[in-house]
Amino acid sequence: MKAICGAVLFVGASASAVVPEGPASAFVHLFEWSWPDVAQECEDWLGPKGFTAVQVSPPMEHIQGSQWWTRYQPVSYNLTSRSGSPQGFANMVSRCAKVGVSIYADAVTNHGPAGSGVGIAGSPYGNRNTVLYGQEDFHHSPGQSTANCAVTNYQDQHNVQQCDLVGLPDLCTGCQKVQKTVASYLDSLLELGVAGFRIDAAKHQEAGELGRLLAQVAGGTPYVFQEVISGANEAVTPNMYFSIGQVTEFNYARTLAPNFVNDGKLKYLSSFGETWGLLPTSKAVVFLDNHDTQRGEAALTYKSGDIYTLANVFMLAHPYGYPKVMSSYYFTSHDQGPPPQPVHGPSGLACGDDKNWVCEHRRPEIANMVAWRRVAGTGEVSAFVGSDDGNGAAFCRGQAACVALNRGSSAWQVKVKVTMPAGKYYDVLRDADPTKCPQVQIGSDGFVLLEVPPRNAVAFHVGAAAMVEIIV
Repeated sequence: MKAICGAVLFVGASASAVVPEGPASAFVHLFEWSWPDVAQECEDWLGPKGFTAVQVSPPMEHIQGSQWWTRYQPVSYNLTSRSGSPQGFANMVSRCAKVGVSIYADAVTNHGPAGSGVGIAGSPYGNRNTVLYGQEDFHHSPGQSTANCAVTNYQDQHNVQQCDLVGLPDLCTGCQKVQKTVASYLDSLLELGVAGFRIDAAKHQEAGELGRLLAQVAGGTPYVFQEVISGANEAVTPNMYFSIGQVTEFNYARTLAPNFVNDGKLKYLSSFGETWGLLPTSKAVVFLDNHDTQRGEAALTYKSGDIYTLANVFMLAHPYGYPKVMSSYYFTSHDQGPPPQPVHGPSGLACGDDKNWVCEHRRPEIANMVAWRRVAGTGEVSAFVGSDDGNGAAFCRGQAACVALNRGSSAWQVKVKVTMPAGKYYDVLRDADPTKCPQVQIGSDGFVLLEVPPRNAVAFHVGAAAMVEIIV
């Protein structure tokens, strides 16, 4: 390992398809990135920073159009997409695996494309027909193979899982042909080295049918997490899908965000997690925003500035769930698709405020917390301290890592007793000249005096690259 201002750089790790250890792992969603850009990002940033995996946009032929949601209307399972060619996809998976970063493919298995036309790779579709499926392979109204009901009632499981979602023809995921066709597609991705899948719109597929479909996948045991959006008093609930794999915990952001949006709330996070009514931690994939919610319900997105970054620090510091970091492009309208400019181009990296791509995962405060989380391992929250005004919170994870967060508008000076060994440590959230890195010192009595900048954090851990000196 090497260090940049105390930040651990991981070298030569190996990607794996096993279910990640949530308290020690984190992954990123590189939304609408091209395959060459993802490959280079794995090598230049994600692997060295210790990210477990990348969720990539759906690798399949989709309808034409510039909008982001065209990627979620599959025309065929040809791997040609807006992100690149089948060869480019295979090359990306291989390059990422070599630096220890797994690929999670977004699998759109619930529906086909709306309307009619020709897909991005030239395949025709229309009238509930594609090159893969005929009208009989979609759910439809009795005696009317060209029509179906619409999803309108979330208290009715049949309506949610048998009718068309926002006009998209609903696949008969319990039908033998559909199950065999989808399983074959997923197998083809596994053969290329894909480690896992996000099952899009899993809520709209009956759990038993989805489980039987995935049981037909022959290419090993992939990691699976399922999009199940929870809602009050709804007929379909996340726990229905626990036997298949992990699920997206939408209530995580709904519950956590208000504590960062509003003043004086951080001190109450000492018991955050399952006791707040969230799903079992072993079943939860958590996030502050995703590609859907940042265009809708999310209270915190990149547009929230420092508070959003600070909430990401907490997400990565806290052991609950398997965290997914969102990496976006700048947008001003709901349907706006990705910029044509590559992330890694001839003019350099197109990330940042004056560029087209946000790249939240490259912010030092977020990226360096991924290594912090790895060092913390499965350690539980300990030594929690809240500030008098409620805007500050400090805690440790076991005896390996500690963090302090300040939501206030002025610096927070606090003396706290921590669980780490006495010594001098780097504040790993700062990528700077290594000779000028901020340091913190834990005394022989276990106390450390911290000055946490406004709307920022301080983090330190026992990893070799983060230690300046151990005091015996």
